Amino acid sequence: MTDPAAAPEIPGALTIGPLEPADRSTWQQLFAGYNEFYGRTMPDEFFDHSWAEFTGADRIHALAARIDGQLVGIAHFLVHASTTSPDSCYLQDLFTAPEARGRGVGRALIAAVTDWARARNCGRVYWATQESNATARRLYDQVAENRGFILYTVPL
Repeated sequence: MTDPAAAPEIPGALTIGPLEPADRSTWQQLFAGYNEFYGRTMPDEFFDHSWAEFTGADRIHALAARIDGQLVGIAHFLVHASTTSPDSCYLQDLFTAPEARGRGVGRALIAAVTDWARARNCGRVYWATQESNATARRLYDQVAENRGFILYTVPL
């Protein structure tokens, strides 16, 4: 149901908000694109589990970016304890539909996650990307500080 007091949507305007039930199919396409970028193909059960987590918003959270009401970007994030600061917000997944790139979607999603984390008294928002992801890093270098850490992973 639409809030009658809500401002009308401006054509071409970018909006950020929660995922809606009707977003399921497009969200899965975007999340599959994100995983494919990193060389992963996920089974349908993975998407079912992730969707339930994101829409439950207990442990992990999601925001949606829309242009003209169409879902064009997603951000998935979570909060965890820190030994050296207030809780940290980890921006785990960020993806923009190829046709919407260059329109401020990634920047707006990062800002929205940052606002969300700030409202919950987190000490920082952080994320990782591949060193070779030059396109994303151009944005990241504008909105965040690269402290030079190298990420190591032990697959289990």
